[in-house]
Amino acid sequence: MRWTRLTISAAIGVACLATQLVFGQGLDDLRKQYDAGQYQQVIASGAHADDPRVIYLVAMSHQKLRHPDEARRVYEQLAARPDSDPWNGIGRSAAAILSSDSAGAAEAAEQAVANGDSLAEAHYQRGLALAARQDMAGAAAAFQKATELDPGWAYAHYYAGIAYSKIKRADLTASHFQTFLKLAPQAPERGEVQSIMRTLGGH
Repeated sequence: MRWTRLTISAAIGVACLATQLVFGQGLDDLRKQYDAGQYQQVIASGAHADDPRVIYLVAMSHQKLRHPDEARRVYEQLAARPDSDPWNGIGRSAAAILSSDSAGAAEAAEQAVANGDSLAEAHYQRGLALAARQDMAGAAAAFQKATELDPGWAYAHYYAGIAYSKIKRADLTASHFQTFLKLAPQAPERGEVQSIMRTLGGH
């Protein structure tokens, strides 16, 4: 009986380790699906996740599919976290953008950055909020910071490129777009990005 219990305990330990390894790869896998426009797969795979980064990705996938009510519901999961948690501000900011409350979105995003300056998603959400207020210089700086904190995040580069294009920084637009195309070669925005890059000429 002792050996049976040990065997069961060992099996459970291996299973837990395997789950951790799979979950550790989960965010990267979901990002690849998101980058390729496979939004429904992201929603299905991340529906019951506890990782706020996955929850955020699920909410953004709902937005891409033009499901604002579902996106808001998921963002509100993040907004329900403690006030001191940067994800609270991220969730509130994203929900405010859906409600066309750009001032509220910017205020919540600033709180997210104040509570989590090292969190790429906080700066990314701040960039989205500032873009909603047509502050493209501020948005560009926020997305730039997000790419510095998480260089492999394709859509941080995409939005940085968009923001820089609005303030006529062709050099930085081209740099971020080139990185975006490298990281997300199957992105739905690929054609749009290539078209913008053609207008940049030699950059």
